[in-house]
Amino acid sequence: MKVYKTNEIKNIAILGGSGTGKTTFAEAILFESGLIKRRGKVDAGNTVSDYYPVEKEYGYSVFSTLLSIEWKDKKMNFIDCPGADDFVGGVISSLNVTDMALMLIDAPSGVEVGTINQFRLTKRLNKPVVFVINQIDHDKADYENTLTNLKEIYGNKVVPVQYPVTSGASFDSIVDVLKRKMYKWAPGATAPEVLEIPANEEERAEEYYQALLEAAAENDDTLMEKYFDKGTLSEEEMREGIQKGMISRDLFPVMCTSAEKNMCVHRVMNFLSIVAPSPDQMDAPLNEAGEEVKPDSNAPASLFFFKTTVEPHIGEVSYFKVMSGIIKEGDDFTNANRLSKERLAQIYSVAGQLRSKVDEMQAGDIGAAVKLKNVRTGNTLNEKGSEQKFDFIKYPEPRYRRAIRSKNESDSEKMSEAINRMREEDPTWKVEISKELKQTIVSGQGEFHLRTLKWRLENNDKIEIEFLEPKIPYRETITKIARADYRHKKQSGGAGQFGEVHLIVEPYVEGEPVPSTYKFNGQEFKIQSRDVQTIDLEWGGKLVLVNSIVGGAIDTRFLPAIMKGITARMEQGPLTGSYARDVRVIVYDGKMHAVDSNEISFMLAGRNAFSTAFKNAGPKILEPVYDVEVSVPAEFLGDVMGDLQGRRSIIMGMESESGFEKLKARVPLSELSNYSTSLSSITGGRGSFTMKFANYELLQSDLQEKLLKAYEESQEDD
Repeated sequence: MKVYKTNEIKNIAILGGSGTGKTTFAEAILFESGLIKRRGKVDAGNTVSDYYPVEKEYGYSVFSTLLSIEWKDKKMNFIDCPGADDFVGGVISSLNVTDMALMLIDAPSGVEVGTINQFRLTKRLNKPVVFVINQIDHDKADYENTLTNLKEIYGNKVVPVQYPVTSGASFDSIVDVLKRKMYKWAPGATAPEVLEIPANEEERAEEYYQALLEAAAENDDTLMEKYFDKGTLSEEEMREGIQKGMISRDLFPVMCTSAEKNMCVHRVMNFLSIVAPSPDQMDAPLNEAGEEVKPDSNAPASLFFFKTTVEPHIGEVSYFKVMSGIIKEGDDFTNANRLSKERLAQIYSVAGQLRSKVDEMQAGDIGAAVKLKNVRTGNTLNEKGSEQKFDFIKYPEPRYRRAIRSKNESDSEKMSEAINRMREEDPTWKVEISKELKQTIVSGQGEFHLRTLKWRLENNDKIEIEFLEPKIPYRETITKIARADYRHKKQSGGAGQFGEVHLIVEPYVEGEPVPSTYKFNGQEFKIQSRDVQTIDLEWGGKLVLVNSIVGGAIDTRFLPAIMKGITARMEQGPLTGSYARDVRVIVYDGKMHAVDSNEISFMLAGRNAFSTAFKNAGPKILEPVYDVEVSVPAEFLGDVMGDLQGRRSIIMGMESESGFEKLKARVPLSELSNYSTSLSSITGGRGSFTMKFANYELLQSDLQEKLLKAYEESQEDD
């Protein structure tokens, strides 16, 4: 493959929901480019794109796949992205390194929730979009209804470039509005016959042509003047206007294909080779310092690694985008994240498992390297003279969590290594070895997501694992003021142990001053705040320690030991063993011994005094609550709301967006365990949701009683 300049490169993400035919479309692209001589099929498990064993097993894309081809003196880097929402990480990383999206729509189904979600990502990242209505030959395909659906959601920015004369089983021809020609396929033919538009289609074709002409002219003042002056534009001028409209997201062209029969794919590729923007036509990405880094081949070289895979017989394959400069085989770099040295021994242009060596790549290009020593997803490599560092890919929060363990205890370490390796391939995984819950928690985007992890562990790594219901990270706090004291005294020959601590506990409220007096059983305790320490606890919330000791009752050198004892007790709350939070502790008195007092004595005294006071201060359990946003078709809204209300949720708001209803709710984490599966069942797979931690809130009394009883029983069993 020859070396391509920045303005000769097209980086395109292939998007679309599950079942839209993206992998089949990608296969047709490779066939048309001559890279493969025979098209594979998803059912046969022999496609270039879905080549991992787990993808062949389940019949859907799990990973994004880079497909680089040469076409009309251009290099086109397509990235075929997964359609299932569970594998959105591949979509996000791909969109961040490409310059536009090719959005496939299933002609029989129209715009679905997967389309809505992925289009929302293109909007957030400001990427141009071309819609391709695929499977136009399907028995239930309805082009006009799908086009109307697109326009209802995205407005008049949706403009056809071509349309089928008929859709469905009789589909055999399209009218190309831009070319003003009809393309007709004879039965079994691989190439169409180019014909004049028939008389019975002239009126419809002219209507679409005028709409495309006006849309192209609107995006450039010069073109608008020419249009007003002449009443038309040349095909080249229209392409220029279409491209400008795409870049500003004021125009979303619509194409149509039957990827399975390879009809219209060639035309789509020709269209993209001209109107798809090159990297230097798009907004430059920002480095960590917030500075634009333009894809300038004359600048020092910098590479950003957006994806890692582990392949049999090869090991790690690291995929990168050349952010600036020119890279060549044998170049030396510094890893900006790990401060280690790396050498690019070989550079590859990639199409699935097919890799071809190249001598160099210029700014804006996408490629791969193998067997790098210390490069991970998200790392930046710089040559001498470059000090860039990139961190622009933001992944969503997990939506589905399970505790995981190996059935054979001896496989635990091997399992952890395998999961961490998979996390390099898909950063949307989160793995936590929780000291608090005494479980290994793996979190992902949904049930499918975790199912593929289980399959890979058991089939690729030969590790038998099981998923368990994850424990909930409850918190404990207090609701009242209480006082306690404790004397620790121990004498066993030689130096003894002595420490006595008197303290008051109360709920911590931000900004609330320490009272000057407290009353307990008619007795008044005066407080002088000599020193206040505020500790942000690792598990959230605060601990505030107020030193109100007067007269030297306790030496200040013992206060850190008292604090240590209190903190240790907060790590295992007295109600359920959960972390405690949001407590203010006033140490106001105590006693010490000139010889026997030491740090351990005051640590134990502080711990026990705090424990007693905590139990008398109206202790309550807090539960984690999440902000949940659900997108569903309107016909399922009532059922979804009913399900949410059955999960102790509070509906916070509701609005319509892009033909879907969006519900916002606050939902306890304990009620979200199986929500991904439930929502899919209620909506027939057409609903989606996101969740993000909001705060901790008091658990209702009846549930607290159940939790306390269960904890007591577990302690008795132990």
